[in-house]
Amino acid sequence: MDGRLQNTCRTGPACLPLGGAGVGSYEACAAAAAWVMARAGGPPPRLAVVCGSGLGELAEALSEPQAFDYADLPHFPRSTVAGHAGRLVLGWLGGRRCALLQGRFHLYEGYSPAQVAMPVRTLRLLGARTLVLTNAAGGLGPELAPGDLLVLRDHLNLPGLAACSPLAGPNDERFGPRFPAMADAYDAGLRALALELAARVAPELRAREGVYCGVGGPSYETVAECRFLKLAGADAVGMSTVHEAVAARHCGLRLLGLSLITNAAALDYERPPAAGHAEVLAAARRAARALRALLAALARRLPPDDEEEEEAEGRRGEEEEEEGDGARRQAA
Repeated sequence: MDGRLQNTCRTGPACLPLGGAGVGSYEACAAAAAWVMARAGGPPPRLAVVCGSGLGELAEALSEPQAFDYADLPHFPRSTVAGHAGRLVLGWLGGRRCALLQGRFHLYEGYSPAQVAMPVRTLRLLGARTLVLTNAAGGLGPELAPGDLLVLRDHLNLPGLAACSPLAGPNDERFGPRFPAMADAYDAGLRALALELAARVAPELRAREGVYCGVGGPSYETVAECRFLKLAGADAVGMSTVHEAVAARHCGLRLLGLSLITNAAALDYERPPAAGHAEVLAAARRAARALRALLAALARRLPPDDEEEEEAEGRRGEEEEEEGDGARRQAA
C-alpha cells in the first residue's frame, strides 16, 4: 500500500474523510498551507488555478514563480497521470498574487474524494478567495469541437449523486456548513467576465457556456453512456473537477470552471472517435497559449476583495512611512 485509499466509489470508509491529521482533514490541509507559507514569503495568493490534463504550461504566465513539488508538501497526494507535473507554483498573474496547481488528483488513481479535494482546501487556507478550475473534456455534440472552450454554467456530478463526495462523513465547520448550496456554484459574474474576455483576447477558443459532467473514469465512455449524458443536459464530459467544485463552494471560494474541449465523445456506433490520452494532451497543449492569455486578462479584471484592499492599504502605509523616514534622514 502506498497510503492511498482504495475502492473509492463505495459509500463506505474509503469515501469518508478521516479525523485528526488524516486524509483531507483540516489539520492536514493547514499543515500543507503552513509549510508553503513558511517558504514562499510575500502576500498570500488571492487567486488560485487548477490545471487540467496537458494545461500545466499555464504556469508560464506567472512572473516571479516559486515552485514546490507535491512530494514535499505534508500530507499531499502525488500526481500519477501523464500531463500532471505535480507542483504548486506561486507567482504573479495580471498584477495579482496567484497559486497554480500543475496537476490534480482523480478517483481513478485510487484516491478518495477527500484526497481529491485536499488541494482546493489547502489553497483556501493559503488565502485564495477565487478559484479557476480548468480541465480537458470531451464534447458531447457537433457544437463543441476540439479547441473550443466551455465556460461552466453548471455540472452533473455522477459520483456525488451516489454520496461519493468530499463532504461525506462528519462535517468540519472550519471548512464550511453541513449542507452547502450548489445551485449557483459557478459564479455568474466570473462567467460573464470570462466570456467577455475570451471574445476579446482569445477568440480562437470560441467560448460558450454549458454544462460539464464529471464521471469516475479511467475508461472512456461508451456510446450509450455519452447519449445518456447528452440527454441529461451535459455539453461535455470529463473525469475531474466536480469534487473540487463541491469542496470550493463548501469553503466559500468564488468559482469559475473552464473546460477545454480536446476530443469528441463517442455518440455514433459507426464512427467511434479514435482519441486517447495522448491526443487529449496534444490538443490541450495547442490551446494553452490562448488560455494563458485569457487567465492573465481575467486576473487583471478581477475586483479586489476586502482583504486585498486592506493589504494594499497596508503596503501604501508602509511605503509612505519609509518615504517619511527617508525625508527625515535627509533633513537631519
